[in-house]
Amino acid sequence: MRIMMTIALTGLMTLTTACTPGSDAVAAAPEAKAPAAEAAAPTEAAAADQKKTTEQKKAAATKAAPKGPHPALLDPSKASATAPATYKVEFSTTKGNFVIEVTRAWAPNGADRFYNLVQIGYFDDIAFFRNIAGFMVQFGIHGNGKVNQVWKEAKISDDPVVETNAAGMVTFATAGPNTRTTQLFVNHGNNRRLDGMGFSPFGKIVSGLDVVNSLYSGYGEGAPRGRGPAQGRMQSEGNTYLRADFPEMDYTTGARILP
Repeated sequence: MRIMMTIALTGLMTLTTACTPGSDAVAAAPEAKAPAAEAAAPTEAAAADQKKTTEQKKAAATKAAPKGPHPALLDPSKASATAPATYKVEFSTTKGNFVIEVTRAWAPNGADRFYNLVQIGYFDDIAFFRNIAGFMVQFGIHGNGKVNQVWKEAKISDDPVVETNAAGMVTFATAGPNTRTTQLFVNHGNNRRLDGMGFSPFGKIVSGLDVVNSLYSGYGEGAPRGRGPAQGRMQSEGNTYLRADFPEMDYTTGARILP
């Protein structure tokens, strides 16, 4: 996403898976007739045990089976829950973990969108694609181009700016008024100048800021002004493009709402 300001701000604006008896047993059958009745109870019990075991195995297999992608990944209208007043999200990354604490009152629309993105598993394998020292680190373009195609149109309305873009604050990137979708950034430093441009923080890093600060920043600004990736290609080609051309880049490996 790209802000129309300085080179450092440009990228914040959007560019937009028993047996049956054999013949030998026939002659003995009359003698075995009486005990057969006595054996009926154990046979029924055994059958019941076998049925129970089979059901348990099916239940275990169902529980262990990996879940497929959440339907909302390709249909943003299914991701419309209202977030709690406050909640924490733990991100795991290729460099370690960090935790974001969200206060809904700061930016209700932003807090709701972030909450839903986490709940549907959006942040699995997402690149920190733009990292500018002293400014911010940006992420949120999905690794699957098909997902990007639907979410780039799922825009939310702006929130008033209540908090400031200080170091560790988390904010949605934007392409102008009422255009926030999925891209976020974490402020590395004091970026109060963004407040007046409508960038409304919805959360802050409360643990693992050192991890955020250690994310690979060698690619710097995005194309065409810098050595980093082109957002247009990211939107269409996803992580295939990034891993081929930007092998040092760090990624999220998951995100979860903490209890």
